[in-house]
Amino acid sequence: MQLDEYMSGSIRNIMAKAYRNVLSNPREAKFAYTMQRTFEKSEKRRAKIRETEGLDVPPFLISSISTTCNLHCKGCYARSNGIAKDSEAEGKPTLTPQQWHDIFVEAASLGINFSLLAGGEPMMRRDILERVAEVKNMIFPIFTNGTLIGPTYMEFLRKHLNMVPVISIEGTAMGTDERRGRGVFQRAMLSMEMLKKEDLFFGTSITVTTENLQLVTSHQFVDQLRSYGCKMVFYVEYVPTEPGTEHLAFSDEHVAQMENVLEERRTEYEDIIFLSFPGDEKELGGCLASGRGFFHIGPDGSAEPCPFSPFSDTNVVQMGVRGALQSPLFRKIRAARALGWEHTGGCTLFEHREEIEKMVI
Repeated sequence: MQLDEYMSGSIRNIMAKAYRNVLSNPREAKFAYTMQRTFEKSEKRRAKIRETEGLDVPPFLISSISTTCNLHCKGCYARSNGIAKDSEAEGKPTLTPQQWHDIFVEAASLGINFSLLAGGEPMMRRDILERVAEVKNMIFPIFTNGTLIGPTYMEFLRKHLNMVPVISIEGTAMGTDERRGRGVFQRAMLSMEMLKKEDLFFGTSITVTTENLQLVTSHQFVDQLRSYGCKMVFYVEYVPTEPGTEHLAFSDEHVAQMENVLEERRTEYEDIIFLSFPGDEKELGGCLASGRGFFHIGPDGSAEPCPFSPFSDTNVVQMGVRGALQSPLFRKIRAARALGWEHTGGCTLFEHREEIEKMVI
């Protein structure tokens, strides 16, 4: 099966499952049904562009909209890459809310369905979220630590169903607080309780390592998330951005183990969507970054292969999303077969960052 067929099929399955899972909530069900129809049109649009222009348009983006964060999590890739700081003055210049809005309007016109919103902490940029939410033909999973969700954000999320909070935890209270700070787990659980009470669709993101793999994929843990109303579990394989933590990154055996257990959980839990990143790259013919399946937009509009590979020769503000997809750097990476490089865990491009840096003009 071709990659585009696989990814489009995966999106259809995700949206169909999301629709089934919210049938008891008429408002959410109507939204999910509408997005299913919208994404069918997007799939046809991507196929037409591929046929007429020879341009492969990925179905999703990752966009870092904030350069600030209220936490200092151990091993944070955003801080190690210089994206996240304690104040706006310290970080890279950020795009305006209108610029982000325009980027996503173009992305939707090309048939892009999703943009994962990251940072920093994206909920520290309410101004950007408010403007982005107006792009109704895309869904924006907001990868958040969950500590800023309160009454005003609940009102915002009730109004904009295309903005989907994905709350990051590390498993247990001990594991989460050890990495993210004391009391963070309890605050994240409180946010989940608020979202469940409002019957809003939300998910959780878990950085999975060789140490917590068994725990965070266990029935007991998934049952706990389900009891909080979580409808989506997003496992992100740990990338050793912090020296001395290489032992936490997955080997090929761990990747295979993860994929096997996820297949089991997808069968057992029909009311939860399970996703993993980057997942089994070999099955998909290599890394999906560099525009092959997605690319990353930095806070200043830099088009980068992925969040773990912060190198760029193109800016989406000047070149647009279409221009960014034709980035010379992205083409060099694919031509050099960098997407098939061997690596020991987490992210191919992070492990080969020196080679990538040399490709930048």
